[in-house]
Amino acid sequence: MVAISLLVASLFTLALGKPTTRNLQVHEAREEIPAGFSLRGAASPDATLKLRIALVQGNFAELEQRLYDVSTPSSVNYGQHLSKEEVEQYIAPKPESVDAVNSWLAENGLTAKTISPAGDWMAFEVPVSKANELFDADFSVFTHDDTGLEAIRTLSYSIPAELKGHLDLVHPTVTFPNPQSHLPVVSSPVKAAAAGENITARAVPSSCASSITPACLQAIYGIPTTKATQSSNKLAVSGFIDQFANKADLKTFLTRFRTDIPSSTTFTLQTIDGGQNNQSPSQAGVEANLDIQYTIGVATGVPTTFISVGDNFQDGDLEGFLDIINFLLGESAPPQVLTTSYGQNENTISRNLATNLCNAYAQLGARGVSILFASGDGGVAGSQSSSCRTFVPTFPSGCPFMTSVGATQGVNPEMAADFSSGGFSNYFGIPSYQQSAVSSYLSALGSTNSGKFNRSGRAFPDVATQGVDFEIVVGGRTEGVDGTSCASPTFASIISLVNDRLIAAGKSPLGFLNPFLYSTGASAFTDITSGSNPGCGTNGFPAKAGWDPVTGLGTPNFAKLLTAVGL
Repeated sequence: MVAISLLVASLFTLALGKPTTRNLQVHEAREEIPAGFSLRGAASPDATLKLRIALVQGNFAELEQRLYDVSTPSSVNYGQHLSKEEVEQYIAPKPESVDAVNSWLAENGLTAKTISPAGDWMAFEVPVSKANELFDADFSVFTHDDTGLEAIRTLSYSIPAELKGHLDLVHPTVTFPNPQSHLPVVSSPVKAAAAGENITARAVPSSCASSITPACLQAIYGIPTTKATQSSNKLAVSGFIDQFANKADLKTFLTRFRTDIPSSTTFTLQTIDGGQNNQSPSQAGVEANLDIQYTIGVATGVPTTFISVGDNFQDGDLEGFLDIINFLLGESAPPQVLTTSYGQNENTISRNLATNLCNAYAQLGARGVSILFASGDGGVAGSQSSSCRTFVPTFPSGCPFMTSVGATQGVNPEMAADFSSGGFSNYFGIPSYQQSAVSSYLSALGSTNSGKFNRSGRAFPDVATQGVDFEIVVGGRTEGVDGTSCASPTFASIISLVNDRLIAAGKSPLGFLNPFLYSTGASAFTDITSGSNPGCGTNGFPAKAGWDPVTGLGTPNFAKLLTAVGL
């Protein structure tokens, strides 16, 4: 009781010591310190905070309408994707918003620089003492219990009432770092090839029940081995947390598993935020190698780019997730497909920030880019298996403007992989394109898991592919890995090969996939009806006929996809 009394007294003293509010209104707040973090104490008044401000976007609602207009097969404007300039016209903040925020900053002796193509993100530096005064905040030092990671954050912040409708959010404030948020969603290696073993002989379809190679995926999904022909059709693979894609390992992989294409086939490199791609064998990344080997090794002949995001983040705790999107939005011709095998739990990021990043995916989608993410590896417990009472949706899979990819295992028939994350967002409502499919599932589910998930949330994953026992080469050795991070690059490769055929036929690439997938594209998927994704002390969600929150609409059939797109 004494300790509690002292704590209350301390908090009261802090409250009395805060500056007088100047018509400030609470803008974002957390009810409590996030699980796994502890308050260490007040931050040094002189410590420098690198803050970012998101301005309210000029007309996102109309951009969203345009996105669906060009992405829905029944629309007369299907495939007529927007230009960079058109998207920026919708996103650029209104002049009065820019003026209001800049004037407020100037009144406080601050100047911000623009850090996004459309001008909707700004950045500035400020000492803690000034930030506390500006935002009526208590920036303090919080420590992550398991890793010792320290971060200066506040549990709430306010903005002047006159900036409501102009200022969307300030970051990083109430969003805490998550040391495990961007770990590769891939399991530890499950096996290694024996020395001298004939790898090529194992890569035949009869072995696919225990080991997945490009030949297996080609056989299971009907993926062609013929080379793509359109040089304008590009596939991008994102890389984070110093995961490097090793070219020597790729050559070894192709020599063993794709003897029908030159082993010298490689990728191009783009870097942002000080990124690099160290080629030392000891620096070869399991995740990066997996992603590159199963794009180049499956999307035969499609020009592939590895985008390495360094540690000089411009987007705070998003750790490059927004930076890579702003980078691609700044390109005149971004890649037609982007696959990412990293993610985090939705509850680790503030609702405003999640919405802002989700809207950035919509911008790329409107320009004709298919954005794919691995759904996560914790079943209903989130991106990684953890203890929980209610189901934990992952981010960005809950965002309606991207395509979430779950995992399956086995052949004839395939079944759900038990780690495949899936469920329902707590931040985003269910989009119209999946309303019917999800409603059918919820009716069949009945009262199972009642109260453990948001029945009205955006549901994920959207689709699935194989995700267990993928053979990859790391440091010259063959290993086997599991994860939805196997599935996302696989599905990205399939979409890239469909895009190649579309472009060759004089048609537009698929772009934002979901309205197509849940309508004319649904018939191109093999329904997965067995398995589940346990977690949180439950059996999770069961796979059922039709869409389900373990394997989505099912797994793709390449020939049927071509038919569905009119080829």
